[in-house]
Amino acid sequence: MTQLARSTTQIGNIVKRQRRAAGLTQQDLAERLGVRQATVSSVEAGAGGTKLSTLLDILSALDLELTVAPRSNGTPAALEDIF
Repeated sequence: MTQLARSTTQIGNIVKRQRRAAGLTQQDLAERLGVRQATVSSVEAGAGGTKLSTLLDILSALDLELTVAPRSNGTPAALEDIF
């Protein structure tokens, strides 16, 4: 299923849902990636400042990928209501 994210908060929510669906704790995911649990927590909370390479590693570990596309109509708040 394709999920659209336009904010760090929305990306964090997607990561959290996928991690939980995979039956992983934040610590489990962090250990797989060789990062601190706080890093996973920060991404899930939508905090900025995460290295792009770290985000891509997290997405990959959760069998997700980043797709860049032209922006569609709709507000971020309306998109969050979908989820």
